[in-house]
Amino acid sequence: MKQETTLQRWKMKGEKMIPTLLFLFTSISILTTIGIIYILFSESVHFFREVPIWEFFSSTNLKPLSANPSFGVLPLLVGTFTATIIALIVAIPIGLMSAIYLSEYAPKKLRKVLKPALEVLAGIPTIVYGFFAFTFVTPMLKHIIPGLESTNILSPGIVMGVMIIPMIASLSEDAMNAVPTAVKDGALAMGATRLEVVTKIVIPGALSGIVASIVLATSRAIGETMIVTIASGSTKNFTFDVTQSMQTMTAYIVEVTGGDAPAGSTIYYSLYAVALTLFVFTLLMNILANYISKKWKAQYE
Repeated sequence: MKQETTLQRWKMKGEKMIPTLLFLFTSISILTTIGIIYILFSESVHFFREVPIWEFFSSTNLKPLSANPSFGVLPLLVGTFTATIIALIVAIPIGLMSAIYLSEYAPKKLRKVLKPALEVLAGIPTIVYGFFAFTFVTPMLKHIIPGLESTNILSPGIVMGVMIIPMIASLSEDAMNAVPTAVKDGALAMGATRLEVVTKIVIPGALSGIVASIVLATSRAIGETMIVTIASGSTKNFTFDVTQSMQTMTAYIVEVTGGDAPAGSTIYYSLYAVALTLFVFTLLMNILANYISKKWKAQYE
């Protein structure tokens, strides 16, 4: 009896400790985020003491290594968003069509093969995608676009689109599968075609998940590093010509951290200012995705 009582006490103590342990594990991600924000803000302050915020966000000149250096982030913003838009133009139609086929048309046996095969794309290292863009996609595009430069924003944008297809396809398919089968069967029983069910019931019912998947994929494309570092070049052009070499925010961070910028210099602190800008954009995209998924979520009873 004494032994049983002691065992019960230890079990009760263990039960009381579990919530505390779980809270500590949960706090790690929050504390990590706070630490990242603190580092970015504290280091960016040093940069903005030297370069006014207005100049940083409005200047089209980015020449950190010239005799008279200028630090305008607009060329990097244009490069980043141009690559992202190209990626979305590639990924959205292919991803959505793949999701519709897997969810509504593909036989179960085929779906079990196709979905894992599609998701393999998400597991390929981004540096492999980068070399694929540089050594295969760019030479191929040169036959179609003779004026295309060896490093350009078009090629990595297309390859980034291929990279984020699984994200859009998988999340959209999950959202489509969440639409009750009874609703779809009811529409078919009333004489609707399979296409009408997809366009008028499945897509509207899964709209919140579809839009959230696109927003999350956009966030992923904005933060992509290795593909654009290898294939888009390091020319800090403020241009909307996709055939030219352009630099993104992530590629600039890689260039500065891997270059000869001495610690404590304005160039060194500029990478924190660019990283802070990138962090704010990706954070806003994730907040938007959460808002959309909650706001437009279809409720079925």
